[in-house]
Amino acid sequence: MLHLTSLSAMRIFESAARLGSFRAAAEELNLSPSAISHAISKLERDLGTALFERNTRNVTLTLAGQTLLNHASNAFEELRRGVEMISSNKAHLLRVHCAPSYAAKVLSPRLPAFLKENPEVEVRVASSTTYARFTDGLFDVDIIYGEPQNREDLIVIPLAEEIVSPLCSPAIASSMTSPRDILKYPLIRSDLKRIQWIDWFEINDLGSPPVPTMSFDRSFMALDAAANGLGIALESNVLAQPDLESGRLVRALTGVSRDNRYIGHYLAYPKTGSQRRLAKLFADWLAR
Repeated sequence: MLHLTSLSAMRIFESAARLGSFRAAAEELNLSPSAISHAISKLERDLGTALFERNTRNVTLTLAGQTLLNHASNAFEELRRGVEMISSNKAHLLRVHCAPSYAAKVLSPRLPAFLKENPEVEVRVASSTTYARFTDGLFDVDIIYGEPQNREDLIVIPLAEEIVSPLCSPAIASSMTSPRDILKYPLIRSDLKRIQWIDWFEINDLGSPPVPTMSFDRSFMALDAAANGLGIALESNVLAQPDLESGRLVRALTGVSRDNRYIGHYLAYPKTGSQRRLAKLFADWLAR
C-alpha cells in the first residue's frame, strides 16, 4: 500500500514520464533535477520495480512505468476535476465541449474576443464527436454537430445556417467554368458530414458522383487537404471561413452551381444548474 507521503513522488513521476525528461519535470515543478531523480529512485525502491530506463541523454519508460503513467494520469485528472467542482472560483469557470472541427476552425479563433469582453471568465474546451453528458457535471455547454435527440432538459440554440459547397485551391477553381468540370478533379469526402457529394450532384443534375479519391473523419483535415491542392472538398463555409478569408481556399463554381444549405451545429446547455447564467452568457455571445 502506498504511504501518504508518496503522493508527491507520484506527481513527480507523472511529470517526468509525461515529459520524457527529469530536467523538464524539474522545470515544471520548480525542483532541482537531483530532487526529481532521488524521488523517482525512492519510488522505484518502494514499488520494487524499475519505472525508467536511463542513459546519458534521456530516459524512457519501462513497461511497468507506462502502466503506472496511464493510471497516474487518470488519477490526477480525476483529482483536478474534484478540486475544480468544489473550488470557490467555479462560478467563473465555463467548461465547453465542442465538435472537433468547429472547435479548431470556428471557436478557437473567436475565443479571444469572448475573453476580452469577459475577463473574469475562464474557459476550458474539450472536443470529441460524442455528445456531452451534463449529468456527470463535467461540462456546462456543448456545441454539437447535428440536432441533439434528448432535448427535454436542455436549452438548444441553432447556430448559423451553413452553405455547403465545393471548396478548393484558387488554382483549381480558376480552371472550372461549369459544374461538370468538377469531374476532372479528385473529390475529397468528409465521412461524418450529413451533406455528401451525392446530395450536391443531385441538386446540380449531375447524376451519381464518382467514388471520392480520399476521405477524412474530420472536416478540418478535409479542408487542409483541399487547401493543399489535393482535390475538391464539399464543406461548410462556416468551418472554412478562416481559409476563405486567407485565400487558401475559394468557393468553386460560384454563380454557376447550386449549393446545399442547412443548420449543421447547435449549442446546448442545461435548463437548470449553477452554471446556467454563465452558459447563457456564452450562448448569447456565440449566437451573435
